[in-house]
Amino acid sequence: MPPIRDIALGLPCDLLSGFALLTRLPLPNHQGTGARSAWAWPLVGAVLGAFGAALASGALWLGVTPGVTAVLVLALGAMLTGGLHEDGLSDTADGLYGGWTKARRLEIMKDSRVGSYGVLALVLVTLARWAGLTAVLVYGGHWAALVATGALSRAPMVLVMALLPNARGEGLSHATGRPSPAVALVGFGIAVAIAVALTGWTAVPLVFAALGVTVALAFSALRRIGGQTGDILGASQQLAEVACLAVLSARV
Repeated sequence: MPPIRDIALGLPCDLLSGFALLTRLPLPNHQGTGARSAWAWPLVGAVLGAFGAALASGALWLGVTPGVTAVLVLALGAMLTGGLHEDGLSDTADGLYGGWTKARRLEIMKDSRVGSYGVLALVLVTLARWAGLTAVLVYGGHWAALVATGALSRAPMVLVMALLPNARGEGLSHATGRPSPAVALVGFGIAVAIAVALTGWTAVPLVFAALGVTVALAFSALRRIGGQTGDILGASQQLAEVACLAVLSARV
């Protein structure tokens, strides 16, 4: 059976699995489909972006300032995902730059405590997300911006997971499995299609910005720990989101 047909037949289960893995939304019990559902992650991101856009519309209608509205949107995103990607970002920063050997870096990344590199990464990246989102809210078009960014920022996770080996041999990323090239391409194609449909030609710099930071992170992870982990995937989402919001704030 062709891979694309497999994906089409598994649509409901894969979507549910993607939401269960990437969000804290209350969902019925189901059998997760692991890496096979990775193609649906951009769709999950688009829905999360829509939630944020709806909150932003309501807050702006009530007269809340764009800066405060941006804080509310970021808080909602963290609540919906359980801070999954933010946790990955902080652990990645601590691990990649806080150890001198592969074993020590992986050990640091597994540690639940947050070090100075992790705190700095969280503060700077969150500040950058807030600044870009505030600019988008000031000039309008936040529905297209948030939905497209939500989709595009999840595509790097699929690509990195498919292209790099698991560095630890355990953990969430290892348990989820490794998506096939077909699954990764479908996921990336869906993210790009959503971005093009919502932002037109602006999707071109958006895609290049997201891919640029992803390549940089993937190269660093491959060199320092020999592959990817769940933390690396979370960091790729955060960095891609910053890159997309930076492009959108520069073009409004």
